[in-house]
This record gives sequence, structure tokens and C-alpha cells, in this order.
Amino acid sequence: MKSATRTVRLELAEPLRISRSTMAARDAVWLSVEHGGITGHGEAVTSVYYGLDAAALRRCFAEVARELCRYPHPSAALESLRAGELAGGATPPAVRAAVEAALLDLVGIRAGRPAHRLLGLPRPPVTATARTIGITSPLHAAAQARALTASGFEVLKLKAGLPDPEEDVERLRVVRDAAPHARLLLDPNGAWTPQQAATLLPRFADLGVEAVEQPVAPGDPEGLAALAERSPLPVIADEDAVGLDDVRRLAGRVHGVNVKLAKCGGVHAALRIVETIAGSGTELMLGCLTASSLGLAPAVHLAGLARWTDLDGHLLLAHDPWTGIGGEDGYVRTSGLPGLGVEPRAVRLGRRAAVGAP
Repeated sequence: MKSATRTVRLELAEPLRISRSTMAARDAVWLSVEHGGITGHGEAVTSVYYGLDAAALRRCFAEVARELCRYPHPSAALESLRAGELAGGATPPAVRAAVEAALLDLVGIRAGRPAHRLLGLPRPPVTATARTIGITSPLHAAAQARALTASGFEVLKLKAGLPDPEEDVERLRVVRDAAPHARLLLDPNGAWTPQQAATLLPRFADLGVEAVEQPVAPGDPEGLAALAERSPLPVIADEDAVGLDDVRRLAGRVHGVNVKLAKCGGVHAALRIVETIAGSGTELMLGCLTASSLGLAPAVHLAGLARWTDLDGHLLLAHDPWTGIGGEDGYVRTSGLPGLGVEPRAVRLGRRAAVGAP
């Protein structure tokens, strides 16, 4: 098997502000794996929080490429990756997830089957996704909420965590007025102290918030579990639930865990987490980083397993270079194509032009 990488810049339609940073763009590194004239694709994106820049991603992919040469068939490489042999050790989870995605795409295309079928999930998922509203003025947040719900979004996720929590409360209040029928999620990205969280959560519950992600700083899962026990609304662990060991500690003690393939290591790592929390009272949230449709596609194939789906990273971009998972109407879905089911946007446009040509 041969592989190659390409680095591209993903610009956001508007800067996204959260409690700890503001982002206007990020780099994506695409991995292509070719075997027998067929190519599968995966994507990893840079992240300051996870300590990954484009150069680090390219170095990791180069190391994996040397290992891939040893495998005669993509299915063998995929099984080796699942066993922890390929892309194991110190390979960052985001890289492992992208390698798995490229191999899953390649195997699926060769077999003529979509990825969810390869994963043992018979039905193609069609799921309402949350749409993120960053920290912004109440006026702008309300305008976004009205526009998004008019487009079909049923779930809105508001970022929070300003130094003055009253500003977060006011922004949530105007969004509730602007979108009275929307389901609301809240994400302070760990910005509150335990005392602030204990005071604020009842107020947000009264405003109709359905669940809150990581209200307090990560690093104290016992404290998060204690907060969840007395919270008037569901508490979802995110930064405190990176991998399987974290989830084992929290299963049955928080109401949900936010699984992002880039932090847990890919679709099979996510499926192990699903098995771990089954029957515990802790439910699955599928989340993402800001990425293209290529980066989000593997998670979309798992979306039927989640109570909460937050797969809107591609919708935050000024231009998504891939297509195939929808979302513009508030629902992500698989395309029916084999593998991950995504295509470069230029390919899709070319096909439409060909269909319409005389």
C-alpha cells in the first residue's frame, strides 16, 4: 500500500470564541492510502489543546506510512490497527483515528459497502445535530438562533464561560426567546468553579437547558461526578473523558460522555466506549473538532448510537472542501456511497455538471 499526505487550511465562516480561546482557522492534514488503484482518505486537524500542529501530524503520518508498506492488504492493516499494532504506542489518537478512517474508507470502497455496514450497524444513520453558537453578543446569538431554527436545526449548543457568568445567562435567555422550541445544550469548556457551577446549573435548568458539557475544569473527575450527582440537569464529561480508562472511571457517575474520535483514537475505540457505558446510566454524546466533512464522516456512521449528536464542525467552515454528510438542514446523514461516503466537492460538482450537460 502507498500513502500520501496533503495539508490544507480550513477557514471558519466567522471566528468561534469559547471560554479559553478564539479560532478563525485551522490546518487539516489529509491522509490518502492507495491499494490496487483504489484510494481511501482520512483527516486529522491541528489542535492547540491537544498539542498537535501540522508538522507534528505530518511526521506521525510519515511514521505510519513506513509501517503500512508491510501490509499486503488494507483489511490486514485495519485489523492490525484495531489490535494496537499499527499506529500504536505513542501515536496521537487523532492520527490513529485518521489512519483508521482512511483504511475503513478504502476497505469499504473495495467491498462496495458503506462504513456503518462494515462496523456491524445495519441502518444508515440520519440524526439531528446540534449547531454551535460561540460566545458572542446576545443580539448576534439571537439572530443566529432564529436563522438556524428556520433552516431546520432542532438542537443549539451555546458556548459559555465568560468571566461574568451573568453575561452567559443573558445570552442564553435571549436565545431561548429567539428559538423557543429548540433543544438547548450548554458548554463552558471547564470554565466554572465548582461553586459557580452549583449556583448556575439550576438557573440554566430553569431556562430550559437540556444538558451541560464539562462545567468545571478537567483534572478532577471525582469532583465532576459529585457535581453530576446533585445537578438539576444532565452533566456530560468532555475534557475529563478522553479515552476508555477515563470513561470507565466515570461510567454511571455522570449522565453522558462526549466521545470525539480525534481524542479517543477512532471508531473502534468509540465502539469500545459504547460497550463500556451500556447499561450504566451514562449515555453517549458524539462530538467533533472543527473539520471538513471528511474528518467528521467516520463519526456520522456511528450517529445512530448517540443520545446527543454534535457533528457540526464542517458547518462552521467558510468552504468545506468535501461533501457527503449533509447537515445544512440540521440533520447529518450517510450518503449511501461505499466507504466513508464522502467526495471532494469538485468531484460532486463535476458529476452534477455532467448530468446537466447536453
